[in-house]
Amino acid sequence: MEAAYRNGNVVNGSSNGTSIKRAPGERRTSEREGVRLMNPHIQDMEEDVLYHLALGSGSHDLQQMFGDVKFVCMGGTPQRMKSFAEYMLTQLGYLLPTGTCLVDISERSHRYAMYKVGPVLSISHGMGIPSAGILLHEVIKLMYHAGVKDPIFFRIGTCGGIGLPPGTVVVTEEAVDGRLRPVLDTIILGKVVSRKAKLDLGLAKNLVSTGLEEDEFLTVLGKTISTDDFYEGQGRLDGAICEYKESDKMAYLQEVASKGVTNMEMEAIVFAALTHLSGVRSAVVCVTLLDRLKGDQIKTPKEELLAWQTRPMETVARFILSELSVAEKDASIPTIRKLSRASSNLFSQSQSCFEDA
Repeated sequence: MEAAYRNGNVVNGSSNGTSIKRAPGERRTSEREGVRLMNPHIQDMEEDVLYHLALGSGSHDLQQMFGDVKFVCMGGTPQRMKSFAEYMLTQLGYLLPTGTCLVDISERSHRYAMYKVGPVLSISHGMGIPSAGILLHEVIKLMYHAGVKDPIFFRIGTCGGIGLPPGTVVVTEEAVDGRLRPVLDTIILGKVVSRKAKLDLGLAKNLVSTGLEEDEFLTVLGKTISTDDFYEGQGRLDGAICEYKESDKMAYLQEVASKGVTNMEMEAIVFAALTHLSGVRSAVVCVTLLDRLKGDQIKTPKEELLAWQTRPMETVARFILSELSVAEKDASIPTIRKLSRASSNLFSQSQSCFEDA
């Protein structure tokens, strides 16, 4: 499958410009493909609309578009994930035709941004557990409908370090909530449902091992706290509301640090819980922007912050390249000379554009 791109304008339309309808029985069984859908209702649906991705199992040939995906990389902002997609273009040795560029496959959703570079998907998940959770539901279903076998999911992001110098790359060994429980609590039909949040520890260790002696940064393994809020949830003193003392904040941070916590962010726990429940191997790789034991506000110059944000990208890219064989790289290289407007039209008919209530 070639990298999705456009020449001048957005490309729209399915593989033949028509809607693709499938009978429910045609869907692949999740167990065979390695992605578990814990939802029996999907099998009975005539079409599954992936609303926030501007895709659908009836409007798009998802297997043709995404069937070769091996790695799904997610991060907070559209710009960061576009940058990662462009970085992967260079790392995989792809060359797009003059005058073309990567296309945001989910542009018409007005929610998330998605780019495809051979076997790699690069997708923005927004900020916080709710936004990341919505994306995960739909991307997991996308892998299911596309018949992708054993994909690996990565979260590439930023965080606040605890006792680590800014610019350190942290690979999460365990995601926990603010009470240090490796559990995601979700209110469903008025009841609290608790789900185990578990990442692939072997994968995490392999990511740490990609660190090079010449790297200008540390790569470490540690526990990550995921919170529901950037300010009070992370014990900051600079929010609009703060009803605790600095001594309370420091006592909490020092306590969690003594129990192996190295960083704080706002998505790892939902990422770990939903991928684990779906049988998907996953890892979280973040760079620290500050040491929370020394302050709350990020005062590092923007240029340096942008440079730091490439570090998790480098770590994940190294792993991806180590996993792909020469044959797999060659098979995924775009056959640029053979590309036609019809093939570009695969990434089209993205019509989910209504605002949520």
